[in-house]
Amino acid sequence: MTALTLSSSSATGLRADAVVVGVAKGPKGPVPAPGAEAVDEAYGGKLGAVLEALGASGGEGEVTKLPAPDGLKAPVVVAVGLGAVPEKGAGYDTETLRRAAGSAARALAGAKKAAFALPLDVADDTAAVAEGALLGAYAFNTYRGGGAAADDKGDKDDKGAKGTKGGKAAKGKANGGAKAALGEIALLGGKRDKAHRAAVERAAVLADEVNRARDLVNIPSNDLDPTGFAAVAQQAGKEHGFKVTVTDEKALAKGGYGGLLGVGQGSQTPPRLVRLEHRHPKAEQTIALVGKGITYDSGGISLKPAGHNETMKCDMSGAAAVLAAVSAAARLELPVNVTGWLALAENMPSGSATRPGDVLRMYSGKTVEVLNTDAEGRLVLADALTKASEEKPDYMIDVATLTGAMVLALGNRTFGIMANDDAFRTRIHVLAEAAGEQSWPMPMPPELKKGMESPIADIANMGERMGGGLVAGLFLEEFVGEGITWAHLDIAGPAFNTSGPFGYTPKGGTGSAVRTLVAIAEEAAHGDLV
Repeated sequence: MTALTLSSSSATGLRADAVVVGVAKGPKGPVPAPGAEAVDEAYGGKLGAVLEALGASGGEGEVTKLPAPDGLKAPVVVAVGLGAVPEKGAGYDTETLRRAAGSAARALAGAKKAAFALPLDVADDTAAVAEGALLGAYAFNTYRGGGAAADDKGDKDDKGAKGTKGGKAAKGKANGGAKAALGEIALLGGKRDKAHRAAVERAAVLADEVNRARDLVNIPSNDLDPTGFAAVAQQAGKEHGFKVTVTDEKALAKGGYGGLLGVGQGSQTPPRLVRLEHRHPKAEQTIALVGKGITYDSGGISLKPAGHNETMKCDMSGAAAVLAAVSAAARLELPVNVTGWLALAENMPSGSATRPGDVLRMYSGKTVEVLNTDAEGRLVLADALTKASEEKPDYMIDVATLTGAMVLALGNRTFGIMANDDAFRTRIHVLAEAAGEQSWPMPMPPELKKGMESPIADIANMGERMGGGLVAGLFLEEFVGEGITWAHLDIAGPAFNTSGPFGYTPKGGTGSAVRTLVAIAEEAAHGDLV
């Protein structure tokens, strides 16, 4: 984890590899943003002109490196664009600051220390810059050039994920030509009062847990199967003080978890249901978080076509988000009870795999006709939702890379929100946007339920092709306990970034939904959720 501190040093006096300043897009060219005054003065008041000569405009996400002038102890100045100059009296949007800090941190990969002199007017600004910088500094180099994974073949039962030291990215100098993450970040210009210190501390925990989820998503499936994932969860519980209970395949069979067993029966590695529990003595509300944890999804007998298999190690992103969110709630000591449910299985084709046309009896007692074995996420989630409902939480949220249809509807950067309560859906959308995660409320048209009617079972796991993401949500609703306020987050688009990095978002696992889930837990802790 990159180190981060609040510093009272000036941008000119701190020894570092680089100083990061903000630059806005003014009507006549780039304009240095608040925090850059000392650096601008070192350039004789001509920082904007120098940047313009280099082709910079101050547009959001634009990064320009230039040699530092005399008077700075850092040899390099990194100017990062913040977009349009805010209206008089207004500050920069927190997400703009978050992304700018992330872009700068990515540009400084391999450096030991950088000073960030970005606008830090209020504690929210400090939180955004700290969070963005730490998320942008992320690097996953475990498998580079004979690193930790090649040398450490640890016992999965002890280490969690074999060869990954419990699923954490290797530290220190990267191998194979990859650069290590920026080592240390000093935030300059912010107040050092209680509010700003608390903002930095929260940002550090949040970024660490988002990066935990990213690590888990990036680990290849041969090093992270359902049993290994369960062991990682157990280790996290020991480290951060929350309870972890693992239900193995024998107990799943005895309990009648037909969804988990049906999906996992084609794999040599059996499924697991993992329960996480953060309890607080002052808690007045309980939230249940349920995550889809398909550690590899081949599609089963309904095999995915070529070109659709290569990234399917990411199909456990929902479970990774739930583990990270529960861990964050425990570390932040939030006065709310949070349970997490990880529905872990590997969906493989074999002689023992579930076939299209088979009927599964779920933990709820309902029967499901499996028309497509590649619609497996809803089957494992159904069992977990039913089990979680038995504890009668005040709110229940499931998170899953569930449908390609949601990606077609919303693209690669936005997740969909469905719920059985409009106010709850709206509140989650507001919290997600404030946290910096793009989302959109989606409907639950009741007429789509008809497509899931089965001639031999209570329900089929497939319905109409059009609106497939909505059909999946309607299927899950069938397994939510009566009277429980529930929401479904389909993160299939933003969970795994196959294009280039941007802002604070890396290529590969993104840790999608972690910040939203933590924000929801914080709201519930204060009794303000809905």
